[in-house]
Amino acid sequence: MAINGETKTESNNEQQVSRHQEVGHKSLLQSDALYQYILETSVYPREPEPMKELREVTAKHPWNLMTTSADEGQFLNMLLKLVNAKNTMEIGVFTGYSLLATALALPDDGKILAMDINRDNYEVGLPIIEKAGVAHKIDFREGPALPLLDEMIADGKYHGTFDFIFVDADKDNYINYHTRLIDLVKVGGLIGYDNTLWNGSVVAPPDAPMRKYVRYYRDFVLELNKALAADPRIEICMLPVGDGITLCRRIN
Repeated sequence: MAINGETKTESNNEQQVSRHQEVGHKSLLQSDALYQYILETSVYPREPEPMKELREVTAKHPWNLMTTSADEGQFLNMLLKLVNAKNTMEIGVFTGYSLLATALALPDDGKILAMDINRDNYEVGLPIIEKAGVAHKIDFREGPALPLLDEMIADGKYHGTFDFIFVDADKDNYINYHTRLIDLVKVGGLIGYDNTLWNGSVVAPPDAPMRKYVRYYRDFVLELNKALAADPRIEICMLPVGDGITLCRRIN
């Protein structure tokens, strides 16, 4: 999601400094202008038309802050191509921007098991996904993800079958997701946890000004980051893309 900040007047710079003092600002970069430069130089010129259309539709949604940023969508699309992913999962879909980025990257017979508690949000983007010709790759399931994950594990046939799993959902369940997903992703496969820098709040003092939802989930994100760093079953890489994404590669 683009954040304006292109002018270089002193008053606007002062406004940018003020905005960045509140933990909860979308961009993790030094300035809005730098983020805008990345979008306009690298992201927007190469953004597929369906993703652009869905981004613009999502921008009108009252919960648009929940969407995957355009630079992260570009990153996921390239990453999936680099690892030749074919069988993937996404927990937390919203209107489907990251889902569309994934679907466009997969081969025609690729599959995405997509889970979200709100089908209405998914259906905002569904016409665009269908028009892009990739809806056949998506198996959407409405409802909480944990019960379905438990069923898949109990079934036994899904162990180690997923090439890539992307999680952008309820932060207070990230640890619970990881406990299950580590069995479902293949050795050498990737799990991507979104929002692991959580608006920069992970390094903010306890008394820093924060939006209520940022403060509420902050401890859960910190707990996840600590657990991932200590997990011997994975290699990790935390990247300051979007709101922070941690990639976990299963090694055993």
